Amino acid sequence: MTFTAIDFETATAFHPCSVGIVTVENGVIVDEYLTLIKPPKNEYSPFTIAVHGIYPRDTVNAKTFLQVYPEIKKRLQNRVIVAHNESFDRNVLAKSMAHYGLNYDDLNINSRWECTVKIYKAKGLKPTKLSDCCREMKIELNHHEALSDARACAKLYLLR
Repeated sequence: MTFTAIDFETATAFHPCSVGIVTVENGVIVDEYLTLIKPPKNEYSPFTIAVHGIYPRDTVNAKTFLQVYPEIKKRLQNRVIVAHNESFDRNVLAKSMAHYGLNYDDLNINSRWECTVKIYKAKGLKPTKLSDCCREMKIELNHHEALSDARACAKLYLLR
């Protein structure tokens, strides 16, 4: 069980304002990474602020996605990637990379990631929001905090 779990929180559409990444080697969490990300023009949707509680004032001095990308690449390249609702997080990554002219293929990761929503749906759990899965599986969660979400996703994947 060697993989990397990731979770993005977004400011608008697919522009991230935070990322949490958890690295698992042989079933053990060996690295955790969390950072705020300054979205383009530091713009936020009121809806996303209501979801995660990150405001423009929190990211005004944060690094941009382009500046954070080397840390993301280091943790994702050549790995099995896991996310809860993987299509959302995968699209955030792919669209952010495209926005900055970065080549997604350089990561050498699957075009579709492992998805804990799909895994737990297949097990018959309903609903399959991260908070529901964590409650059912007795996993601690500070929902919509990127590192907590990524850590919970990693633990869900380990328990599958």
